[in-house]
Amino acid sequence: MAASGRFASPIDLQAGGFRRLSLKRRAGVARGLMSPKILIVDDDPVQCRLLEVLVHRFGFGAETAASGALALERLADPLAPRVDLMILDLVMPGLDGMAVLGRLRGAPFAVPVIVQTTHGALEAAVCALRAGAIDFVLKPDGAERLQAAIRNALRLAALEAETQRLGRQALGALSFSDIAGQTPEMERAVRLGERAAKSTAPVLLEGEPGVGKEAFARAIVAASDRRGRPFVTLACGALPADAIEATLFGLDRSTDASERKPGKFAEANGGALFLDDVGTLPMQLQAKLLRALQQGEVEPAGGG
Repeated sequence: MAASGRFASPIDLQAGGFRRLSLKRRAGVARGLMSPKILIVDDDPVQCRLLEVLVHRFGFGAETAASGALALERLADPLAPRVDLMILDLVMPGLDGMAVLGRLRGAPFAVPVIVQTTHGALEAAVCALRAGAIDFVLKPDGAERLQAAIRNALRLAALEAETQRLGRQALGALSFSDIAGQTPEMERAVRLGERAAKSTAPVLLEGEPGVGKEAFARAIVAASDRRGRPFVTLACGALPADAIEATLFGLDRSTDASERKPGKFAEANGGALFLDDVGTLPMQLQAKLLRALQQGEVEPAGGG
């Protein structure tokens, strides 16, 4: 179970066995909160430096790699900041641009690629586009052409990523890679979320409105062995006080089956239950909720 908000006291959290995660607005929950990072790959140090200066002038972050092998090593590094786009020279010793494109195809760390080549090698640029490059620039094209190519490539990549994300969201399969912002706070929250996904303990997500607590909860479930199972949500603060207990725990007023109604716990059986603004629950129901989590048994309203 995942809950957002605050319980009455830290003692309640300890008694319920909660894992506690705090999300902060400045940490960011969606991609794109920081300037895109561009990896420049060229064996010519002068050309590398020139492109690096231009990329910074355009308002983007930049890194350089002096060979195709170093570029692939950088992209595959799970601890390094994410790269949003690569500018790749086609003609390099060792692993050239075409070989890099071949290695990127189907790789989990693949990124959009703009290739650069000379005016006399247009055929190679066409081959690179067929191999997966998103655009090409000719040396020595001007800064305006390069800037347009970068912006168009980033825009297209963002559109494709958002389409894929919405598809995963529709399937309830959002992952941490869909929501992680590039800040130390969010990276720490993701690490804690990944640990929580391996546990069966309830999770308490804390944070102001709009930081993406539900999206984070879905990512935890998607990384756990409960992925693909029901993900049931309940906005605790939106329910009338006299309906909260029956909605959450179900209703059982008699032995007549027609008067029995399953609650959100039953709907989420085997999957996950996300309780938004759990701190708005009356104290009596908070205590009942914690007992249910401790004992693994749900007592319907009107039962007993």
